[in-house]
Amino acid sequence: MSLEFILIYTATVFIASITPGPSMILALNHGIKYGAKRTLATAFGNLTATLIQAFLSIAGLGAILLQSENVFNIIKYIGAIYLIYIGIKTFFAPTDLALQVNENNNVYSNFSKRYLEAFFVTAGNPKAIIFFTALFPQFIDTQHNTMFQFIIIFSILAVIAFSCMMIYGIFGHSVMRLLNKAKVTKIFNCLVGTTLIGMGIGLATGKVEK
Repeated sequence: MSLEFILIYTATVFIASITPGPSMILALNHGIKYGAKRTLATAFGNLTATLIQAFLSIAGLGAILLQSENVFNIIKYIGAIYLIYIGIKTFFAPTDLALQVNENNNVYSNFSKRYLEAFFVTAGNPKAIIFFTALFPQFIDTQHNTMFQFIIIFSILAVIAFSCMMIYGIFGHSVMRLLNKAKVTKIFNCLVGTTLIGMGIGLATGKVEK
């Protein structure tokens, strides 16, 4: 896997992960209610569920690759089309986020409660598995050691998922005030959408060297 591919993968995962969603809003909520240190539990809960979802995707792709490289390649192209689709959908997404945050402060909420809350919020989003299944094949070169490549993309995902949760936990209030401005949100949606569309087209047509 080339450095160029790793950078493209890292940028794509970061942009997709930092996009406001249920898990990020939960991190924002916990950051406001309990503070940055206690949001570590939230980040670990999200990370655990995310890695399980990623592992299920990787395990399925690995099994398919062992059976047939042609089937794996078909899934790769379908995944590229899916990435283009969600890129277009994001590009034209509405700018009114209408995010709600519970301001009720409870500093006595324990680690396990915050951990489990984040775990189940993340695990309750099956679309993540679909996204990973579409994303991962774009960065796997079947002509080289696939296990090593899986470890790389798995590790990068883990670091980014944890970091994005902590960004919302620490700076979330400021981030959400910024994203609640329609013009800023529109630019953000265009950036995310264009990245996914460009990546889907580039990888499907072989414009980026592995």
